[in-house]
Amino acid sequence: DFKSYVKLAASDHRPDQLLTGPLELKVKVYKSLLKSFSKKKAAEAERGELRPAKKPDVDNYIKGIKDGLNKVIWQDDSQIVDLHVSKFYSSTPRIEVEVSTLTPTHEEEKLCQQTLI
Repeated sequence: DFKSYVKLAASDHRPDQLLTGPLELKVKVYKSLLKSFSKKKAAEAERGELRPAKKPDVDNYIKGIKDGLNKVIWQDDSQIVDLHVSKFYSSTPRIEVEVSTLTPTHEEEKLCQQTLI
């Protein structure tokens, strides 16, 4: 269900052409504040000083997000070469996903060309 939801939400942001080449994926997961939090703890959580070190694991979110974005945003999730995932608490639970294309700089291109020769 999560994968289907990601696919549906991502379809609103579908590029004209699927992204190709190496990609960077940044994901921020904002989980609900716990009802057991005191006002002080809730404020700390909102400021990012208190982070959710509980299940589900970040890789569980990532798998569903990567699968849901296949053939919607990019061609294949093997294109992800940089991955950054963070979990936070928030009074407005959500998942923020940012995808960036990584194009080599002129210096990196030179280095790759020299290495190949």
